[in-house]
Amino acid sequence: MPQASIPRGLEAIRRVGCAACHVIPGVPWPQGRNGPSLEGFAGQALIVGKLPNQPDLLASFVRDAPAISPGTTMPAMPLTPYEAQDVAAYLYAQTQQ
Repeated sequence: MPQASIPRGLEAIRRVGCAACHVIPGVPWPQGRNGPSLEGFAGQALIVGKLPNQPDLLASFVRDAPAISPGTTMPAMPLTPYEAQDVAAYLYAQTQQ
């Protein structure tokens, strides 16, 4: 995702409130515990325990999780396709620091 922006990804994560359900590196509050921690996400083999951890799938999942993985508890998020790519870029970048 060469056009994706890590800073815009963090901004989108904060705007839509991802940390209400997840622990996310770089987001000190609220550190929700309903969803899995996203620390070290890039090192995980799977998204939602069943999808290959690939940038295009992650961007689609963070935007509309129920469409990608029916039955998931994660709701569709108010993200544009570009914002979803930015969020994915942010999550992948956290293990590279």
